[in-house]
Amino acid sequence: MRLLAPAAALAAFVVMASSAWAGDWLQFGFDPARSNAPAGATGITAVNVGTLVRQQVKLDGVVDSSAVYLRGASVDGAAHDTFFVTTSYGRTLAIDADTGTVLWEYVPPGIAGWEHSAQLTTAAPAADPGRRFLYAASPDGKIHKLSVADGSEVTTGGWPVTITLDPQHEKIGPGINVSGNLVLASTGGYIGDIPPYQGHVVAIDRASGRLLHVFNALCSNRRGLIVPSSCQSDGAAIWGRGGVVVEPGTHNLLVATGNAPYNGRTDWGDSVLELSPDASRLLQAYTPKNADYLEGSDLDLGSASPAILTKSLVVQPGKDGKLRLLDLARLNGRTGTAAPVKGGELQILPAPRSHLVVTAPAVWHSQSRSWVFVGDYGATGGYVLVPGVKPRLRRVWQVANGGSSPIVAGGLLYVFDPLAGGVHVYQPTTGKLVTTLPTGLGHWNSPIVADSRVAVPEGDSNNHHATGVLDIFRLPGGGSNRAATRVTMPACDSGESSSGCAR
Repeated sequence: MRLLAPAAALAAFVVMASSAWAGDWLQFGFDPARSNAPAGATGITAVNVGTLVRQQVKLDGVVDSSAVYLRGASVDGAAHDTFFVTTSYGRTLAIDADTGTVLWEYVPPGIAGWEHSAQLTTAAPAADPGRRFLYAASPDGKIHKLSVADGSEVTTGGWPVTITLDPQHEKIGPGINVSGNLVLASTGGYIGDIPPYQGHVVAIDRASGRLLHVFNALCSNRRGLIVPSSCQSDGAAIWGRGGVVVEPGTHNLLVATGNAPYNGRTDWGDSVLELSPDASRLLQAYTPKNADYLEGSDLDLGSASPAILTKSLVVQPGKDGKLRLLDLARLNGRTGTAAPVKGGELQILPAPRSHLVVTAPAVWHSQSRSWVFVGDYGATGGYVLVPGVKPRLRRVWQVANGGSSPIVAGGLLYVFDPLAGGVHVYQPTTGKLVTTLPTGLGHWNSPIVADSRVAVPEGDSNNHHATGVLDIFRLPGGGSNRAATRVTMPACDSGESSSGCAR
């Protein structure tokens, strides 16, 4: 660690991040459901977004994911509005949102063994709801618990937690999630799909660091971490940007798997899986009828994570350029537990330009309508839910600008264009371009919007660079133009002090 200078019903259903302070952006996708759509004003509007001023913050590595944000965090003995990022080689940095100053930098032990190599992570960190800790991944297969105050690492209990026994083949790619007392993460393979690896979900007790449960998408009859070469099947990467998605209300977990064998018993390639809240049990599974074709054609169903549209509906984008609308009560068209039954989707429709989707959708509820926004590298589109006995998605608009995982904040849609550069800002209901914020190129980077600021990293982890950039856009004058609004604090974990939580 280096210290440096549709309306009411849907509103009730969509539980946003359990922030200790209004304004926080605690994890990738904003909330455990990965909605990518915080409620409330941001201070940025269609009128003033074109006046934002860019600052480029130089980093000791590429951040091929997104930032997270804490309003008024206690860092180095003072209150700072702070962005936190993790680089592809596991360095985690705290950055003052007003000045761009790097407040602290955590360097994982053993980094010399993988820095500049193809062994990396693209996982965004996650802030603890108590605001005292941050959870971050490193390419050696570990999840670390860091102090928000100074970046020091917690090494008591089970921390840091090893979540793969073969980090050279199993990659921690999606963002870390925090739900209740659990830290949730998933693994896949590296570029090139070099075996052996199996996608799996881990549930960690966030207070103690104890690894509670592991669900393996292949050899799923085996509980706990397994040596990948000891399973007869390879693949089923859980590599969609959202990783583990948490259903509001039930807290059940949703994940989508990539190319791999499927037998409906122990191997769950190219499937959407619903797990119990602690990842200990498989509850339901959806597998398309053409799963064998998807596997043989390298068209992962799980190239993106499930997007929860309503209490009963979920959207699954895929690498085959299609969107599948699923019924959460009957993923495979039947009620009951998971069974080897393929099909059962409510609708299959084209993704924008029928292009492969490797990004996380954004789900937005406005004026009794439910929207889902999908960006791929060929186009961006807005889809609205048409409710009824047979609910359907209808594409309302499409634009030729592609992009990574979109977000909706303050009534504007933000989409980072990794191929051409820039954050395109649209009117969400029409797709009308409002402005484009200038940036460099990227890969899986995506923006966040918090307290009159937009933050988006640049760069591609696959270039193996040791330096990178975080762009921060602010209104002229540099202030955040926000009120310090306090909301209900979460309960403390047993054994933790009451700083940052309520007794």
